[in-house]
Amino acid sequence: MQSSKFVTILLASSVMLFAIALISHPKEALDASIYGLNTWWDVVFPSLLPFFIIAEVLIGFGVVKFIGVLLEPFMRPLFHVPGVGGFVWSMGMASGNPAGAKFTVRLREENQITRLEAERLVAFTSCANPLFIFGAVAVGFFHNPELGIIFAISHYGANILVGLVMRFYGKTEKEKGEATKFSIIEAFNQMHETRIADKRPIGKLLGDAVISSINTLLMIGGFIILFSVVNRLLSIMNITDYLALCIQLLFKFLMIPIDLAIPFISGLFEMTIGSDLISTTTGVTLLQQSVVVSFLLAFGGFSIQAQVASILSKSDIRFLPFLFARFLQGIFAAVLTLFIWEPIYEKNLQGENLSQPTFFLLDQTQMTTIIDFFTQFGPMITIFSLVVYILIYAKRTSN
Repeated sequence: MQSSKFVTILLASSVMLFAIALISHPKEALDASIYGLNTWWDVVFPSLLPFFIIAEVLIGFGVVKFIGVLLEPFMRPLFHVPGVGGFVWSMGMASGNPAGAKFTVRLREENQITRLEAERLVAFTSCANPLFIFGAVAVGFFHNPELGIIFAISHYGANILVGLVMRFYGKTEKEKGEATKFSIIEAFNQMHETRIADKRPIGKLLGDAVISSINTLLMIGGFIILFSVVNRLLSIMNITDYLALCIQLLFKFLMIPIDLAIPFISGLFEMTIGSDLISTTTGVTLLQQSVVVSFLLAFGGFSIQAQVASILSKSDIRFLPFLFARFLQGIFAAVLTLFIWEPIYEKNLQGENLSQPTFFLLDQTQMTTIIDFFTQFGPMITIFSLVVYILIYAKRTSN
């Protein structure tokens, strides 16, 4: 009882402190809000919306069930999750956070996976998309496209390692389900049965997909703006500096420059801001910057974790296993960066041993083109999608 009251006092005090800071620094809060809104408006919404809608339609048509049966012999022995986990994993890597959580919850709602399987699945399907890793971080922040190779290998490699570790999670509880044999005929039959069971006409299925996807993206946008403001206010009130004192002790033990402590704290709240600050930190080596950024990319930041927690709250999937997996993936990613730095970056991607310079220059050009596309057309895509959402919602409300 006493601990519950303490939590109540702590939460209430934190919210009151945030409100006072918001009133005391309205201009800084507005600037931070605009920064978060622009991030969501220009890139996040238009880049995630197509993946969310397509995924909803694929689930409704039974295609995910088809993929699940085909991937069952691979996913079950390795990660102890059904084959449909392969769909979540691939969509999560393609579209980035928090897509893995959204699709996992969707499969749980369809009863295609158990709660334990969902908790294992969401733990290792949380990742940043390649566009963010290569375009925003490697090219945008570090102006070094080759660095994207290091971030990608460590990031997705850490995903696999987390999946292998989490396969043992919950093994003490009794479960059903064994790996089945590869069968295209069985996969097709399962897809057909799933499509027949979903009695919604195509028009309603598409409308539901649009509404569900935009509702999720509106929630994501709110969290991005909120944590952008929180991060800015913590910095203004020097709370970040005090938190950095604890991190400096850890960094000294790990032989990491303490100059990275404050950017690291910012990255714990919002990894985009933290990665940007780390890239501009002077007096540190590129390897040290890369190790810290790799951890932040894998950890995801409290902003993304809040998004995931909100999505998981709609189901019986517990959040703590996901949080544990984020720390685990951060450690794996940082260690992998250390191991692959010399053999891959220094010996193959740097200096005179650049065997494929044209390839990397092309990648940088392509990434810049994609980023410019979202910057130019992202707001229009967002406006159009919101108008469609309002029309569909208004029509269904009137009926």
